[in-house]
Amino acid sequence: MLLTELQQQIADAAKAFSLKTLLPEYQARERHGVLDRNLVKQLGDLGFLGVDLPEAVGGMGLDALSAGVLAEQMAYGDFNISALPVNVSLVGSILMRYAHPDVAGQWLPKMVAGEAIVAICLTEPSGGSDAAALKMRARRDGDDYILSGEKASITFADCADASLVFARTGEGDKAAGVTAFFVPHDCKGVSQTRYDDLGSAIIGRGSIFYDEVRIPASHRVGDAGKGFSQVMQGFDYSRALIGLQCCGAAQASLDEAWAYSVDREAFGRPIAQFQGVTFPLAEGESQIAAIRQLCMHTLSLRDANLPHTSEAAMCKWMGPRYARDVIHQCLLTFGHYGWSKDFPHQQRLRDVMGLEIGDGTAGIMKLIIARERVGRHAVQYASS
Repeated sequence: MLLTELQQQIADAAKAFSLKTLLPEYQARERHGVLDRNLVKQLGDLGFLGVDLPEAVGGMGLDALSAGVLAEQMAYGDFNISALPVNVSLVGSILMRYAHPDVAGQWLPKMVAGEAIVAICLTEPSGGSDAAALKMRARRDGDDYILSGEKASITFADCADASLVFARTGEGDKAAGVTAFFVPHDCKGVSQTRYDDLGSAIIGRGSIFYDEVRIPASHRVGDAGKGFSQVMQGFDYSRALIGLQCCGAAQASLDEAWAYSVDREAFGRPIAQFQGVTFPLAEGESQIAAIRQLCMHTLSLRDANLPHTSEAAMCKWMGPRYARDVIHQCLLTFGHYGWSKDFPHQQRLRDVMGLEIGDGTAGIMKLIIARERVGRHAVQYASS
């Protein structure tokens, strides 16, 4: 898929920033393990956050595909930092569509400027894949709602300034009765923790606790009892963006492996002359190119207001899975050097593996694809 001149300019600008600023400190940031808010602000100042949001809130008013090419190029330099523009695009699109104008008007400019991070809180300790079975409660009290419960495995849990929280307000089955709320973290009763993860330390995955947190009814996002079905539609967007994130990380390792194959000699010749070295890399190039095109096609469908649920699910399971395999092969290409933490392949491998779980497992994505093809016949919990 060919990019427009403007989309190519965005890709080039993001790539240049990745090479100059992100890639050199990729591993150092991870060792430090804390998200640098000055860097987040720098992303905002450069216009790399919310390019797809309206100019009225500080965005550039561009399309979803533009957001996608930016996410891929950011991930080339730092997979974890690329989660920031993806987060702003996802949360921003939800708030633009469903939040009260006062809430959207206050928070969207902050997000786009890199001055606020908003976490999406869906998963709970009792389960993540069966997200509609959540247990967290929100009860109405006059003009307010009171939220009580724990959200687990939340990206940006320890550093978010606010959260988009899914809670049960009714007694309906599964998704029925679930409502979404916007909760600033300066509210009394909010506390945050972080996990000690295998990768992606700087994005601060952890739990957020809501202990009788009182928020005004104006902070409800979407209709009461319909938050799950309304807001979850936004995840078709983020799944395609995630696929491109994974392409960016894999492409960085591929480029490094190709360069190494020319410089490294064995048996008196560059190892690029050995098909056992180059063929696996060629396969990786082919896989990543195919996934990139699928993700871009999915975003183009979104931009055309056409259905793309099935395609988005394909992006989400294939992106992390094949990026993991490709990065692993690149690590092996470096031989004993690849086993060293001095090279970034091991960190990219750990980072992309996290998205084989987060934001929907491969099994759930394949279930979505099957459901789109044959309907409720593919859903195990559907009534007969």
